[in-house]
Amino acid sequence: MNNEKQSKKRKVSVQIRNKKASFEYFFVDTYTAGIVLTGTEIKSIRAGKASLVDAFCVINKGEMWVQGMNISPYFYGSYANHEAKRPRKLLLNKKEIRALESDSQAPGYTIIPTLVFIDDNGRAKIKIALAKGKKEYDKRQVLKAKEDKREMDRVRKRY
Repeated sequence: MNNEKQSKKRKVSVQIRNKKASFEYFFVDTYTAGIVLTGTEIKSIRAGKASLVDAFCVINKGEMWVQGMNISPYFYGSYANHEAKRPRKLLLNKKEIRALESDSQAPGYTIIPTLVFIDDNGRAKIKIALAKGKKEYDKRQVLKAKEDKREMDRVRKRY
C-alpha cells in the first residue's frame, strides 16, 4: 500500500533561477530556506509562474522577508487569489538570521534570492545568498571568459 501512494505522487521539478544575480554579484555564502505561502501561491510556483528578477531579502525584527518576488496569480484561483508582489516570510534558524544580519551590514553586501525549487516532500524552498556587488570591470572579465570558453569549445568540436 505504501508503494502505491509513492507511485501516485508525481514528481514536479520546478527550478526558477535568478540568472541576473550571478552576473551582478559574487556569492559569498548560500543558505536554503522555506517560504511561507498561501494555497494559490504554491500552485502558481508548481506551474512555473514566478520570477526572482527584482527580488531582495530584508531582515525586520529578527525575521527574514523576501520582497519584490513576483508570483503570478493562479489562473483557476477565485476570490482567495494572492497579490503578485507581496512580502513573503522566509524560514531560517535564528542563528542563521543573526549571522546574515551581521554580515550584510558591511558596505557592498546584500542578501538576494537565487533559486526557488520544490523539494522531495513537495514544499517550496528558496536558496538565498549573501552577495557582494561586482564592479563594471569584473562583469567585463566574466563576459570575456565566457566568450573564450565558447570559442574553445567550437574549435574542439571541429577536430
